[in-house]
Amino acid sequence: MNVEMNIISAVGGKPLTMSSREIAELCGKRHDNVMRDIRTTLNDLGGLLNFEGTYFDAQGKEQKCFNLPKRETLIVVSGYSIELRARIIDRWMELEQGVSKSPGIDFSDPRMLLGVLTHLQGEVAKKNEVIAEQGTRLKKLDRLEGATGSMCISDAAKTLGVGRDYLFQFLSSRKWIFKRAGNKNWLAYDAIRKAGHLEHDDHLYMDDLGRERVSTRVLVTAKGLVRIAELLEQPLH
Repeated sequence: MNVEMNIISAVGGKPLTMSSREIAELCGKRHDNVMRDIRTTLNDLGGLLNFEGTYFDAQGKEQKCFNLPKRETLIVVSGYSIELRARIIDRWMELEQGVSKSPGIDFSDPRMLLGVLTHLQGEVAKKNEVIAEQGTRLKKLDRLEGATGSMCISDAAKTLGVGRDYLFQFLSSRKWIFKRAGNKNWLAYDAIRKAGHLEHDDHLYMDDLGRERVSTRVLVTAKGLVRIAELLEQPLH
C-alpha cells in the first residue's frame, strides 16, 4: 500500500480522515475518477471546500486531493460494489483502532517530510491570518466604541459593507425597528433605544398643504454599529 497516509490526520492529533488517494488505491481506481466521484456525491451536501487538500507527486509537484472524514468517505463509496465498500470499512476500522497496515510518516523520505512541513506552514499561516484579522477588527471596534455621534441606517449599511435594504430587513427581523400602520417611516423599539443602540432624530417640516409636520428617522449610534457588526458577523469597513 502507498506510504502516503493522510498527513492532516497524522500531524497535530486532528480527527481521522482518509485521503482520496488512499480511497483510489484501496478501490483500484484512478485518483482523478475518485476525485470526480467525491465532487459529484458531496457537492449537494455543501462544505466540499473544507475537505480539499494537496500532496506532492513523484515529480515533486503539488497536486490537489480530498481528505474526507468517515461519514463523507462512506457516503462517497455507498455506490461502489460490496467488495470495495468492505475494503474502505476495514481500513477505517484499522485507522480507528490505531493499527495501520501502511507505514506511518517516513521522515527520511524527502517528499513526505516536505509534505508535512508544507502542511504545518499552511496551518501557521492560517492562524496568523486569523490573528491579524481579529486584531484589525478589535482596533476598529475599540475606535467605534469610543466614538460619538450617530448615522442613518443607509450610512451604517455602507460602513458594514452590506446592502441598505438588507440591513433594514435584518434590523426589522431582529426587532430593532418597526413601522406603524399607515406610516412609511421606520421607528426604533424602546428597548433598543434604551440600550443606546438606536436613537430618533425628529425634525419639523411643512407638507404640501402648508401644515407643520414632524418626521422621525432612526439613527444608529456608535455602540449600535458595533453590536450590529457582531450580529452580522461582518468586518467593519
